[in-house]
Amino acid sequence: MVEYMITRAESGKKLHRFLRQALPRLPLSGVYKWIRVGRVKVNRKKGKPDLVLREGDIVQLFVRDEEYAELHRPDPKFEGVPRNLDIVYEDDDILVVNKPAGLLTHPDRAEHRDTLINRVLAYLYDQGEWDGRSFAPAAAHRLDRNTSGIVLIGKHAEVLRDLAAQIRGRQVEKRYLALVHGRLEKPGALRRALVRDPVKNRTRPVAPASESAEAMAAETRYRPLAAAEDTTLLDVTLVSGRTHQIRAHLAAAGHPLVGDIKYGGKPVKGLRHQFLHAYFLRLADGRSFTAPLPPELRKVLGLLRFPAEVQDPDSDGNPRRGDAFRPEADRRRI
Repeated sequence: MVEYMITRAESGKKLHRFLRQALPRLPLSGVYKWIRVGRVKVNRKKGKPDLVLREGDIVQLFVRDEEYAELHRPDPKFEGVPRNLDIVYEDDDILVVNKPAGLLTHPDRAEHRDTLINRVLAYLYDQGEWDGRSFAPAAAHRLDRNTSGIVLIGKHAEVLRDLAAQIRGRQVEKRYLALVHGRLEKPGALRRALVRDPVKNRTRPVAPASESAEAMAAETRYRPLAAAEDTTLLDVTLVSGRTHQIRAHLAAAGHPLVGDIKYGGKPVKGLRHQFLHAYFLRLADGRSFTAPLPPELRKVLGLLRFPAEVQDPDSDGNPRRGDAFRPEADRRRI
């Protein structure tokens, strides 16, 4: 017999979910069978799958030693996969995570193990929410390797289809903080179609007269938040969601992202990639999620002497304290 005492962190979980976490290699059908035949007791009474556990409850499992060891054997496909995730929000259907720059969303030829989605799968496997064999949870959208910020994960097929439909229908609001070269004083929109070159891993805008069948309509809206030196911090909204859309649109407009060497940006001390962070996402049902700027991007703004309030905009994209963007005549010269 194996005993577990329910902790405060585990309080509120249903018995079947707790068992999936405690025995990650036992499929859900096995969990229900163990409960049905009486191999699971709670406080010395036969358990029920939907029983809500409370702190201090005693869960007893009647299991052979070799069987218990096998159920705790780690899955080899997750060996070496880090479990560290910055979780913004989680429920039974979705997982919202804050991806760090430098981490791929999905595996590619160069890296197939340590990716965001593999970290998510390892986490959900450890929690007993995925058995490693059924439908694999997946990202509803992706971020470039060197773009940080919010990524939305669907835990099962039905919700993933719904999230994909929301994104296609432009019902999901996605906003970014982007630091660009040059001064932008007024809000604007960029509406040039984009063509993708997979060989060079680049996206380029095309003029309407030269648009081809491969060109995809794209729209990027932006609003200046503050300026310092010869740079401007923008609140950017993606109306469409093409690969490298923000980077390509702003570069073609003459304002490449700071640190984005591929698209004409200049390097900045302490920054090894483009300054782009997906800080806000709102679903069609009105739920919204935010992720603060990572320390390395905050440091860049500090070195350029941007006001502190623009580093953490609210859900409407406004600085926390007042209007940090002032007309050129009123702006402090550096």
